[in-house]
Amino acid sequence: MTRLLYDLAAADPDLRFSPFCWRTKLALAHKNLSYETIPWRFTEKEAIGFSGQDKVPVLVDGGKVVSDSQKIAAYLEAAYPNEPPLYGDPPAQALTGYIKAWTEKALHPVLMRILAPDIHAKLDARDQAYFRRSREARLGCTLEELAATRGQSVAILQSTLAPLPALLGEQEFIAGEMPNYADHIVFGALQWARLTSSTPLFPADSLITSWMEAVLRTYGL
Repeated sequence: MTRLLYDLAAADPDLRFSPFCWRTKLALAHKNLSYETIPWRFTEKEAIGFSGQDKVPVLVDGGKVVSDSQKIAAYLEAAYPNEPPLYGDPPAQALTGYIKAWTEKALHPVLMRILAPDIHAKLDARDQAYFRRSREARLGCTLEELAATRGQSVAILQSTLAPLPALLGEQEFIAGEMPNYADHIVFGALQWARLTSSTPLFPADSLITSWMEAVLRTYGL
């Protein structure tokens, strides 16, 4: 049986930048589950119509179709209980909820203001039109206005990220000695930035970069 994961791609099919898809890829690796990815682009809604919605990630596991990274994580926990748990002990799942909320409510918004112009430049023409229209409506400004205020957004990002290197100075992973879904969530956001930003947002010798490389090494990615 081949598991399939529909994974957001840029014009270059090898550039896979979705923070939510990265969460799922790390979760699958954590569970020691093999899979193949199918590159998918913003305007290819019909390709995942079978999932009953229009966003990735979409996981096809045998006869089971699951969309949304959080629902996929819950599915993997239930379907593969003999593989390493994504959250550790039960109380850790509740704490991971805070990590998810911080990432999606604080980290993602400032990253989007930095990355949107850079992402737009990496998409094919059809996706560029969709991305500009949808993101400008969501953010209430043009991509050009975002580019003009990039320096301010980068400063906000550094402040938002401050707790992360403070933690990583004390332990190797967010979850402690080994990564788990809390690491996957934050890694997805910062991998999104690392793959799409026109300039580095954290130095190569930073604790954040070292942690990201350690996560990839742990899962052989």
